[in-house]
Amino acid sequence: MNIETFKYDNRVVRAFGIATVVWGIVGMLAGLLAAVQLFYPDANLNFQFITFGRLRPLHTNAVIFAFVGNGMFTGIYYSLQRLCKARMFSDFLSWFNFWGWQLIIVAAAITLPLGMTTSKEYAELEWPIDIAIAIVWVAFSVNLLGTIVKRREKHMYVAIWFYIATAVTIAVLHITNSMEMPAGWFKSYSMYAGVQDALVQWWYGHNAVAFFLTTPYLGLMYYFLPKAANRPIFSYRLSIIHFWALIFIYIWAGPHHLLYSALPDWAQSLGMVFSLMLIAPSWGGMLNGLLTLRGAWDKVRQDPMLKFMVVAVTAYGMSTLEGPVLSIKTVNSLSHYTDWTIAHVHTGALGWNGFLTFSMLYWLWPRLYKTKLWSVKLANYHFWIGLMGMIFYVIPIYVAGITEGLMWKQFTKDGFLQYPNFLETIVQVVPMFKLRAIGGTLYIVGAFLMVYNLYQTAKSGEFEPETEASAAALEKAPAAHGKLSPHRLLEGKPLFFTVLTVIAILVGGLVEIIPMFLIKANVPTIASVKPYTPLEVLGRDIYIREGCLGCHSQMIRPFRSETERYGEYSKAGEFVYDHPFLWGSERKGPDLAREGGKYPAAWHYNHMDDPRSTSPGSIMPRYSWLLTQKLDLASLPARLAALRKVGVPYPAGYENGPAQKDLEAQAAKIVTDLKQGSITSEPDNEIIALIAYLQRLGTDIKSAPSTTAAK
Repeated sequence: MNIETFKYDNRVVRAFGIATVVWGIVGMLAGLLAAVQLFYPDANLNFQFITFGRLRPLHTNAVIFAFVGNGMFTGIYYSLQRLCKARMFSDFLSWFNFWGWQLIIVAAAITLPLGMTTSKEYAELEWPIDIAIAIVWVAFSVNLLGTIVKRREKHMYVAIWFYIATAVTIAVLHITNSMEMPAGWFKSYSMYAGVQDALVQWWYGHNAVAFFLTTPYLGLMYYFLPKAANRPIFSYRLSIIHFWALIFIYIWAGPHHLLYSALPDWAQSLGMVFSLMLIAPSWGGMLNGLLTLRGAWDKVRQDPMLKFMVVAVTAYGMSTLEGPVLSIKTVNSLSHYTDWTIAHVHTGALGWNGFLTFSMLYWLWPRLYKTKLWSVKLANYHFWIGLMGMIFYVIPIYVAGITEGLMWKQFTKDGFLQYPNFLETIVQVVPMFKLRAIGGTLYIVGAFLMVYNLYQTAKSGEFEPETEASAAALEKAPAAHGKLSPHRLLEGKPLFFTVLTVIAILVGGLVEIIPMFLIKANVPTIASVKPYTPLEVLGRDIYIREGCLGCHSQMIRPFRSETERYGEYSKAGEFVYDHPFLWGSERKGPDLAREGGKYPAAWHYNHMDDPRSTSPGSIMPRYSWLLTQKLDLASLPARLAALRKVGVPYPAGYENGPAQKDLEAQAAKIVTDLKQGSITSEPDNEIIALIAYLQRLGTDIKSAPSTTAAK
């Protein structure tokens, strides 16, 4: 037997671990500031770069891709080498992955506060950064698969299955959803429009949660939990069922984010059915993790790392039960657009991803520095403070979400809306927002305790840059194949395994997406719906830049409570020129789908300058800079040309003269309207374009809301 000696690379593991901690603190602090602004909107100090609308995507990207992303790479680079008994395929690719990912995060941290965003949830980064993400992800995938191919261990352990699924699926999701037409260096328009864009986005958005926040962390659970407990995983067979059922079913579930929307009902129903089916494999994985600890509960009580892991796996089980429940149409009719969804998401983010990351770091750091954890007591303090933070965060937000849903739907005995003014809901839930901020603060305090503990652990030990190991070379033709199960044989064929994984994740997406693009009747047109005017295009882009869709939806569902409040329910044909779609996923303010013509131009002007002057009790920030900042007229030709390329029927050459004249005429009319309200404004101020866009919304569909509906 040929025994080979080699060295595991710990340097890249430490680098990703440090990045995880740093970006975790940054992302959490951004989230805390955003949370404070929901009950104290002036917390942004009227500084346009840190308003809630710009801070929210910064927070989500920092937590998902910077904190969890670096945590994922930390665990994969450590565990994969040891599971394969091989150093990473390429040191160059390892460091290219590290520095490329950090530069992408820095680019996101710069561009998102500047308002450079596509507006697509979890995919807000503009096209040059999207290209960089694809390049870095390919480098990671090559490094991952190359390491697996050169492994010295014949059979791939279950954690590696989840790593492979993560690598291939994220590549497919990212490339498909990021198809966009550039209109400048940091401005683009989605190739898809309206309903099609919504379907592709939530096919991506849901499965980004599945294959970025879930599958790699399941792989980490399957590696670190048995290691820490010093026990084998409970059931190998359950692992097989968990993996293949999860990756096949998950990809179908995206449309449950669009229930009761303008998406065709067949797609909604598919999403709901497969979401319900997800309970089985998800809970299979949770039980496989928890049952691994049978007989080891004394160790759990003593080891803070295992405490974090138990809560993480339990939170995974809670989230993956609640998600399918929320996909049931009757439940979704109450929960959607409310803070219930926010509470659900943070149960997974704080519990599953956060606590599992903390657990992994507490396990790794002493081993990287060949010492013991500096303070077990401090780690226990972190656990209890973090757990209290989670409780103070999610419970008030569940209360807020259910309160919102019930108040929006409440009618009087005479058949009128009980709470016609949307702000009546906001006033009721503001105390819950304050409690959430307390919970977030506790969670961050716990994270700071971990930072100090890990620093002292590193200080008390000596870093081991490389760990020497030895193993027999992989046999090219192992004997006794007939004694192995089919899946065991498959585990020895990584490339074939990867191909089967790709097939499993493609089926659901293709079945749902292809009919929406090939069958024209699935997106019927409406003759009265016309493209946006040049001024409205610029106003819509300002709306996107300021993140207004983070608080305002543009999708009236076919419920009496919504048609009474907002007007005629939304149709698929209304959005055929919307690149991207702006249906939103949360309401901190009223729906704007029928906003056009409800209020005079002066009302919108004053509302943007000081929302509380027109809507007492509003938690919307001020947008005073819109009153003085000038429109980017130089970019208009490129924007209109890009929109024409993705299918908006502007006449050839329209952007080279006629568009400017149309813009000036419409702007002059709005300036005249403002003068009737004793307001003087220059026609090239940004507020003029935003008013033009808001006054256009819903006016292509001729219907009026009930007289009982008030803002």
